[in-house]
Amino acid sequence: MLLDFNNLIKKYNMDITGVIHIGGHYGEEHKLYLKNNIKNIVYFEPLKDNFSKLQENVDSETLLYNIALGSYKGQTEMFVETVNNGQSSSILEPKLHKIQYPHIIFNKKETVNIDLLDNINLENKYNMINIDVQGYELEVFKGATNTLKNVKYIISEINRDELYENCVHIEELENYLKQFGFKLIEQSWDGGTWGDGLFIKIQQK
Repeated sequence: MLLDFNNLIKKYNMDITGVIHIGGHYGEEHKLYLKNNIKNIVYFEPLKDNFSKLQENVDSETLLYNIALGSYKGQTEMFVETVNNGQSSSILEPKLHKIQYPHIIFNKKETVNIDLLDNINLENKYNMINIDVQGYELEVFKGATNTLKNVKYIISEINRDELYENCVHIEELENYLKQFGFKLIEQSWDGGTWGDGLFIKIQQK
């Protein structure tokens, strides 16, 4: 996460009742959530090796789902790399990523299960989404239209170039989330062509 989570909470007086973390990887943010007294946490991580590490790094009360999220239910292939511990792996095929990070080689594919977030039927106690799925964010939100009604905060990876083929650009993501009352409040472009953005619901839809 490029944004300073602790600073955001203080700056915007964020009252986070629970986090849906999509693209959980190893659960690097777990201690940060607990430090901020966030007890309701659910992670989605589709890759089997990452998921095994995630299971080791979080407590037994945390909900874990070994699936990808998108706008349909079924199976899909992911482009997988290991140099960056799988953090750059994506459902989308790498494009500009190959030029910007030539040392990161996508040397295998993995078939994963994929479903809509709305199909998971999570309780309404989760009012924040933290999502990092390498340009596939819009497809995830398309499958989460009901869930978004109860969400107040979103921290999402954002892109202004095609790091991955057909990845969502920041303007498109802003326009989609605007339908649900969200506004882009903070952004960091430390990655150059990619970064993180904080969206806050300013109008209930």
